[in-house]
Amino acid sequence: MPRFAANLSMLYPDRPFLDRFGCAMRDGFTAVEFFFPYDHAQADLAARLRDHGLRLVFFNATPRSHPEERGIACLPGRRREFRDSFLRALDHAAALDCGSLHVMPGRVPAQADPAALHATYVENLAWAADLAARDGRTVLIEPINPRDVPGFFLTRQEQAHEIVREVGSPHLKIQMDLYHCQIVEGDLAARLRRYLPTGHVGHVQIAGVPDRHEPDTGEINYPYLFGLMDELGYDGWIGCEYHPRLGAQPGGTSAGLAWLRRARAATCPGPAPVRG
Repeated sequence: MPRFAANLSMLYPDRPFLDRFGCAMRDGFTAVEFFFPYDHAQADLAARLRDHGLRLVFFNATPRSHPEERGIACLPGRRREFRDSFLRALDHAAALDCGSLHVMPGRVPAQADPAALHATYVENLAWAADLAARDGRTVLIEPINPRDVPGFFLTRQEQAHEIVREVGSPHLKIQMDLYHCQIVEGDLAARLRRYLPTGHVGHVQIAGVPDRHEPDTGEINYPYLFGLMDELGYDGWIGCEYHPRLGAQPGGTSAGLAWLRRARAATCPGPAPVRG
């Protein structure tokens, strides 16, 4: 049975961030994810999670130093900054009882040496996975399509799986975003059949393609894929990382959740409330 987590950085854009926890709970979600916790006090975030009965399933380990930045883990000149930021992320993960941290590699700088970027990324991931293991946590890496993020270091599923195999830690897994995967590679059913049985996929995310709205329009048949994930025994979370088609209209996110009610009804016998 699919388990859905609300991405609070993208859903409920009509509400202040700290109010979005309550919105997710009222819509039946039992788990959330978001990009960054660092602008809010740990106690405030922990209280929102506790008071609304929500589990935090992941956040990004390294905050952006400027809006266009997408991580720094593959950049040789920023090793110290990456490691300092990851230690800070572990502290937040402990305070918020979060099991996974997403480590983004960054964009490829002009005239950079690909071998040096790869070596730095693998070294940093091995270091981070070792620290995460001591706390019983997991590091996630995510291939992202170059249309949305030009120059991103990690773009394909096989590239990510090769890195996971090279690092060799059970505490390093892949965040398989089906929106990005469809844009870059397609053939989603075959890729799920290939990669989910490896045990290297630690989180899945969804959005409609091409517009990144609710997963009920566009070129992906999500009801079929949800059934396939059940068939393959995937029991992790599915993050709802999309822009509601009604944008910041009041109640727009909740109004667009008919797809979630259908997904739940397809796997629950008899009438059931929407529970993520």
